[in-house]
Amino acid sequence: MMCPRGTDDLLPEALPALDHVFAAFHRTMDTFGYREIRTPMFEETALFVRSLGDESDVVSKEMFSVQRGDTNVTFRPEGTAPVVRAYLQHNLDKTRAFQKFWYGGPMFRFERPQAGRSRQFYQLGVEALGSHSPLLDSEVVLLAHRAFAAMGLRNYRVHCNSIGDAEDRTTFRLVLRAYFQPLLQQRCDDCQRRFERNVFRMLDCKVPQCQATNKAAPQFLDHLRPASRARFDESLAVLQAFDVPIIVDPGIVRGFDYYTHLVFEVRCPDLGARDAICGGGRYDGLIEQMGGPSLGAVGFAIGVTPTLLALEIQKHPAIAPRENFAAVFVAPIGDSERTAALRLCQQLRDQGIPCDTDYEQKSLKAQFKSADKRGVKVMLVLGPDEVQNGRVQVRALHLGQDHQLALDSELAAHVRQLLATTKTAP
Repeated sequence: MMCPRGTDDLLPEALPALDHVFAAFHRTMDTFGYREIRTPMFEETALFVRSLGDESDVVSKEMFSVQRGDTNVTFRPEGTAPVVRAYLQHNLDKTRAFQKFWYGGPMFRFERPQAGRSRQFYQLGVEALGSHSPLLDSEVVLLAHRAFAAMGLRNYRVHCNSIGDAEDRTTFRLVLRAYFQPLLQQRCDDCQRRFERNVFRMLDCKVPQCQATNKAAPQFLDHLRPASRARFDESLAVLQAFDVPIIVDPGIVRGFDYYTHLVFEVRCPDLGARDAICGGGRYDGLIEQMGGPSLGAVGFAIGVTPTLLALEIQKHPAIAPRENFAAVFVAPIGDSERTAALRLCQQLRDQGIPCDTDYEQKSLKAQFKSADKRGVKVMLVLGPDEVQNGRVQVRALHLGQDHQLALDSELAAHVRQLLATTKTAP
């Protein structure tokens, strides 16, 4: 049996890297005052159709949906719509409209598996709900920048654009339709359909033959009203003041219908052609579209898999696969000491010291060899003499030192001190 196509088993030696990314993100969220929220892994299908738009690739091609009787649910393909749904369902817009959330966990999309893209994948994201402030746009982009810095990522850039508000989009829609009309026969079938239903989605087409004409397409920035352009420039000025590596990129549109004003992607060129590791922007109107009041919102989502790939390429030490075993090992010399070894092991665990012992009836030599492979720092050896005399042989493998200690209440303190000691250079 194999795991389903497009999914992966996360084996123990790979989890420290994932924990590193999540922990760095969590620490950054705390410093910015964002609180964690956890939503179900599946929602009513209508939620995503309503929020993402039926012309988005996610809704039209990639959703994992289940129909049982009158119930139609979809495993969440993204995190924004569920967070907004929870915000409205629990009346948070009435108790305190401005809320800052972060989330992390698995998402699901039925797409062709390839390097860096799976059908079950992990995202980390934020949603700042209840404000139209352009300063909040700047904070959210700064937050993404600081999160990646906390993870230890290097060589990335934040690509920013503005797609304006509803009035800007109405004007620009006419401009785009005039540009694409004579080119329709050169475009893919999806683009020909989008021309009628959502012409902006043509700018996000990934088909090579379509991307060529997209490069020469009119740009949002050239057709924004003065107020929208001033808003964008204000956000950029704040980010530049905080030394965020910004690139103004008119090609950034984002794939979902709910975006307005500032949109951005974080890209790491070390990944090659598929270099996006984060995307987001402002989505004024989504809260109202989902039945709530007219409140602004802005957020982003980080792709955990491409982030891990980028950190691996950059040889970040936290990303190297490694075994993560207990630092202390109690080694019984013979079968008669195994119960005493387990008892000692548990005494150390009760004192908060990670500890393990032998359950494979290995010889003492084999136990030392196994402990060395596992990265054990301290070996406690129990033989018949040690059990009878209430003593234990201690070998600090990382220090190259041997000790003999009493099996008493002070043993845990001595072991903890050995674990905290590093070997000094000769």
